[in-house]
Amino acid sequence: MRQSSVRGERDRRSAVPEPREDGEDSADGADGGPPEGAGPAAGKAGRGQDGPRRPKPKRSRGVRILRWSALTLAVLILGAAGAGYFYYQHLNGNLRKAELDLGDSKIGKPEPNAAGQTPLNILLIGSDSRNTAENVKLGGAKQDADRKPLADVQMLVHVSADRSNMSVVSIPRDTRVTIPQCTDPDDGTVYPKTEGAINQSLQHGGPGCTVATWKELTGVYIDHFMMIDFSGVVSMADAIGGVPVCVDGNVYSHDSKGHGSGLKLTKGTHNVKGVQALQWLRTRYGFEDNSDIGRAKAQHMYMTSMIRQLKSGTKLSDPGKLMDLAEAATNALTVDHGLGTVKKLYDLGNDLKRVPTKRTTMITMPWEYGGGGQYVLPKPGDAEQTFALLRNDTALDGKDKKKPDATPAPTASKEELPVVVQNGTASTVLGPVSGRASVITSELVRLGYAKATANTVLVSQADTTVLYPSEAEQGDALAVAKALKLPTSAAKSSKSVQDVTVVVGNDWREGTTYPKAATDDGDSDKAPKSADALNGEEKSCMKVNPNYTF
Repeated sequence: MRQSSVRGERDRRSAVPEPREDGEDSADGADGGPPEGAGPAAGKAGRGQDGPRRPKPKRSRGVRILRWSALTLAVLILGAAGAGYFYYQHLNGNLRKAELDLGDSKIGKPEPNAAGQTPLNILLIGSDSRNTAENVKLGGAKQDADRKPLADVQMLVHVSADRSNMSVVSIPRDTRVTIPQCTDPDDGTVYPKTEGAINQSLQHGGPGCTVATWKELTGVYIDHFMMIDFSGVVSMADAIGGVPVCVDGNVYSHDSKGHGSGLKLTKGTHNVKGVQALQWLRTRYGFEDNSDIGRAKAQHMYMTSMIRQLKSGTKLSDPGKLMDLAEAATNALTVDHGLGTVKKLYDLGNDLKRVPTKRTTMITMPWEYGGGGQYVLPKPGDAEQTFALLRNDTALDGKDKKKPDATPAPTASKEELPVVVQNGTASTVLGPVSGRASVITSELVRLGYAKATANTVLVSQADTTVLYPSEAEQGDALAVAKALKLPTSAAKSSKSVQDVTVVVGNDWREGTTYPKAATDDGDSDKAPKSADALNGEEKSCMKVNPNYTF
């Protein structure tokens, strides 16, 4: 859409990637999975009538494109290859744009590190839209052609502030969450706060509501989103020339009830592209556990394989093919306004090319069944640990360099140290807790910090932190954190404060005893085992379910 939403007449051609498999036609759980509520139908943005003129190929640019980077691959799993098209201004007109956030979250952008760098978070969305004849053909379920698409693939890409590592977190499509109130920017429809499967968030005004839902669930600030549909997956897979995937036995994703993507491969490695690539990315009936969790693992394998392939420089050496890919990608993508030009996309890709493959980690959000197996819930403890790592810009692979153990001494006695306390419990879903700044200020005074004062400005922050303005005050901040029994990682440098400042987060909504006082910084510095992490250099084969072989 050329305006603020992905709805409307022109929007009908662009939905998001992850379609359902054949036999998964309805939104009521008829395929044996958790029920998914249907919602009002939403359209997508279209492209202009006049196609962009193709510039002459430039070989030097083609060489640079080959050295692009990991985000391209994350997008490619949804059918949107980045790389080459970033260089061509004429492709701007192909891009569809929508509002980034339709909610009312107060979560702010993370503070820059000492080098002035900030982490980058991009939500990748794949829809199951059947709003075009091509998408109906690829996704089946003709009866769903007029309903709003569901966001059946959702992955949060987190790139560290120093661009040394990348973490990708998938979430099962039927994860039950709170979808915050969202206002459709196109027609003003207000969708009230509700509980439902996270893939339904797309039906509440567009991708901006999916972004708002992720922010409320994780406490992570999201900078951008990218979205694509079935036909985009196929066109991108064709343009990229295929990706090697492997199965440990013959697989045929099909059964007598019509369940399955139609994927049919013999044992071993295959270069999949086009419709076959879409089938691989959609398959859950055929792999070992016949679930969305297995499907996410297959998607992660596809991504890591593509990362290795593009980084090796074996694909897209022909500038003409790069231009074809550029056309296909920009015709398929819907992005937020912050990524709404080719130059902005190019700058993003150029920034990300420094991320090494070996520091790329892909996981599925730790989960457990709820409602007697009817839906999925974030796993207590493990899911929050994962989200906290993202919020604190800590790599999921646990390989971040450890900070020195030496603790700088405070610059002032606690009786003389000015400490500001701020209430950070503003939240669209949970709502603010009044008086938290005053309560913790009183506790600090009781602990001897006589000059502690409360700041009445309400903000939203997931984790309680102790901010300090310069390295000189780091020792003071650590002393305050210790007094409140906060982990040492709570002390953070910030150019936005003038004094040591305690921001009481949504993790400490009551009382004067920090609820995570027993937490240490040892085992919580990497993704939990339940996240089933996959490293970017790991090569493996999907295990085939013996009921789906031939």
